[in-house]
Amino acid sequence: MIVKSTPLAILLAGLVFVGCDRYKTNVTESGLKYQIHEHNDEGRQVQVGDVVTFHLVLKNSEDSVLNDTYRSQVPIRMMYQKPEFEGSFEEGLGMLSVGDSATFYVNADSMFAKMGQPLPPIIKPGSDLMFRVRLINAQTPEEFQADRAKQVEAQKSVDEEVIKKYLADSNLTEKAIRSESGLYYIVTSPGNGQKPAAGDRIKVHYKGSLLDGTVFDGSQLAGRDGSPFEFNVGVGMVIPGWDEGLKGMSKGEKGILIIPSALAYGPDGSGPIPPNSVLRFDLEMLDFTASPKK
Repeated sequence: MIVKSTPLAILLAGLVFVGCDRYKTNVTESGLKYQIHEHNDEGRQVQVGDVVTFHLVLKNSEDSVLNDTYRSQVPIRMMYQKPEFEGSFEEGLGMLSVGDSATFYVNADSMFAKMGQPLPPIIKPGSDLMFRVRLINAQTPEEFQADRAKQVEAQKSVDEEVIKKYLADSNLTEKAIRSESGLYYIVTSPGNGQKPAAGDRIKVHYKGSLLDGTVFDGSQLAGRDGSPFEFNVGVGMVIPGWDEGLKGMSKGEKGILIIPSALAYGPDGSGPIPPNSVLRFDLEMLDFTASPKK
């Protein structure tokens, strides 16, 4: 998923990097402090409107780590726009080319004031936040979409083999029904035969897990109030695998959806769900209400 940043402007586009000292701190005319650790002379420089992908380690002035994409193994991806204030992280990002690594020191007061939010207790007034960045890629939106389509297509055959092995290991192969999209469904308890149409409001209990058994979400997990999840099916409110699978379930039915990554969270993943994950959902279709006729 592309996360749109705040408006940005590229400053110092013609800056020449001198690698005499990778940890020498320099200051731009706007007051942004930075260190260039590695510079790729042949790398594509970030342009306004690019989709940029980068790893980030964010620390406060006490050296406490606030974010570390190396640890999560999920780099940040966002659309690069003009910086909203001088000395911003986005200003620094616009100085980089693909393959570069750098550290930027951004005034916390200015950043949170621009965001319209108070400083969190973990960040001291008047201090700098440290953004250590490695720029992985910078692409036009068209380049990004084409690249993404290739990744998703290549992953389909990988997911298919993963699913087949999982079904065999779980003794579910004979019970599983495969749709043209690659979604697999297993009925564990039949319903009354009445199925929802696109737009109908459904109530469902669910438990979501990775194929290794790790549970990442559920309507009846500890800490939840046990209420079913309600949404309008078939209108894009949930992942495509849910929209397709739940339209095929009847009232009162229980079943298992095995969803390939292309119909779930794809190459980006989401929170505890790693990129390119095949997901299992145990579901119970409790009820549905027909959408009002227009």
